[in-house]
Amino acid sequence: MAIRRAQTLLCLSKFKTNFVFGSLHRLFSSSSQNSNQFQNVGFIGLGNMGSRMVNNLVKAGYKVTVHDINRDVMKMFTEMGVSARETPYQVAQDSEVVITMLPSSSHVMDVYTGTNGLLLGENAIRPALLIDSSTIDPQTTRKISLAVSNCNLKEKRASFCSSCQQVEIIQFSIVSSIIDAGNWEKPVMLDAPVSGGVLAAEAGTLTFMVGGPKDAYVAARPILQSMGRTSIYCGGSGNGSAAKICNNLAMAVSMLGTSEALALGQSLGISASTLTEVLNTSSGRCWSSDAYNPVPGVMKGVPSSRDYNGGFASKLMAKDLNLAAASAEEVGHKSPLISKAQEIYKKMCEEGHETKDFSCVFRHFYNGKDEV
Repeated sequence: MAIRRAQTLLCLSKFKTNFVFGSLHRLFSSSSQNSNQFQNVGFIGLGNMGSRMVNNLVKAGYKVTVHDINRDVMKMFTEMGVSARETPYQVAQDSEVVITMLPSSSHVMDVYTGTNGLLLGENAIRPALLIDSSTIDPQTTRKISLAVSNCNLKEKRASFCSSCQQVEIIQFSIVSSIIDAGNWEKPVMLDAPVSGGVLAAEAGTLTFMVGGPKDAYVAARPILQSMGRTSIYCGGSGNGSAAKICNNLAMAVSMLGTSEALALGQSLGISASTLTEVLNTSSGRCWSSDAYNPVPGVMKGVPSSRDYNGGFASKLMAKDLNLAAASAEEVGHKSPLISKAQEIYKKMCEEGHETKDFSCVFRHFYNGKDEV
């Protein structure tokens, strides 16, 4: 009898567990595909990346309000039917979510905490979710995130996902804890820098590296998916910024190594096309050789094929290497390759190549030749 009772209880337990998680899976799957959770999105920073990200938000059906210090670009968007505001604070008043895409840490700090910033009147702000997609240092990210967490919401949001309210009919503690975690008591900030460059921003195929509370990341995913193909949760506040800095360090070093190898090959009598074929079918293969080749004439559709115009400017790479160096110094990490890459890209900028794509080191530092 005791054995039969235990078997019955076990079966019932399995049924309940499957019912709960099956129900949750269906509800959260449907809600993750529903971009109606947030409809009013503010966007600040309409440069080469931001302007294209806004276009994809509009295509996805979001009601977008924009701001930029460049009035001409704001006018371009208003002529497309997109609302524009004079200050970040005004954008915040119209938005449930605000995304920033700005050049540097100081710009982000000013937009959040400066005169007419997003956190003006910080006792109560309207946006429940603030997403910074700028490439800045993790320390600044964490300072701003703390400032955001000290604010209150003008209007408390009941839940990260409206359909989650349906789960209340399931009387299990695990469900209750999920619903409680979804309550918007305070505004939340995510750091979500991107990789992929202008072409990926245009195509909506960016990769987002996200730091911050995981439940906020889940809530933000439909918005991120409208602008990118991939989003990766990296952990707590500042970890998205840390991931981006490390990614760009690896990108700089691999570009320098690829450029040096291709230029050396030319000096040794091997054509860049031939050596590229060798690299891309051997252990030397990397993104810089097979997707973003630095030798003019080897690959179509990349900056090297258009005199290094467009793409990722050398001055931005220099900035990101400075961020990596500062972060490494703060944690006492030895990084000799950061120092060498910094030196090279600083030289590129000083010699007048700051607006050229960072792959121009092949021509202007290593004196590599165009492929005929």
